[in-house]
Amino acid sequence: MIDFYSVIIRQSADYWVSLCLENGLVGQGNTPEQSIDKLKQAIESFSEVYESDPDVYLSPLSINELHEFLT
Repeated sequence: MIDFYSVIIRQSADYWVSLCLENGLVGQGNTPEQSIDKLKQAIESFSEVYESDPDVYLSPLSINELHEFLT
């Protein structure tokens, strides 16, 4: 896996959502910091599975998915 990730954070209703551009994983929390912590946990979990199972699909976020997240 890579050493750093590009993340976009936005408020959605009463919570915050963080989105990783390299893999499309998301984290959600009551604060920006909490959403990033949840995203870190998701990335760590995904990394463990990705390293142990060669059939797991990994792809960067498409521009259409990014547009959907931002609107």
